[in-house]
Amino acid sequence: MAAVDDINSAINNLAAAIKEATVNPKPNYTVDGQSVSWSDYLQNLTTRMESLLKSRQSLGGPFQRMLRVRSR
Repeated sequence: MAAVDDINSAINNLAAAIKEATVNPKPNYTVDGQSVSWSDYLQNLTTRMESLLKSRQSLGGPFQRMLRVRSR
């Protein structure tokens, strides 16, 4: 399944970015009126991770077990 492979690849990339952002945290700052918010960046990464995990789970599909009951 190509879609699952693509999602797994994206999850791995995001996990690496989250690891980097948490291992080497940077402060928020403003330069010449432009703000850089590393906490917002980390929040964005974790939100995307949650979304990808849900997508991967939904690609597995809902499974239903069919049971047949035999009467004697």
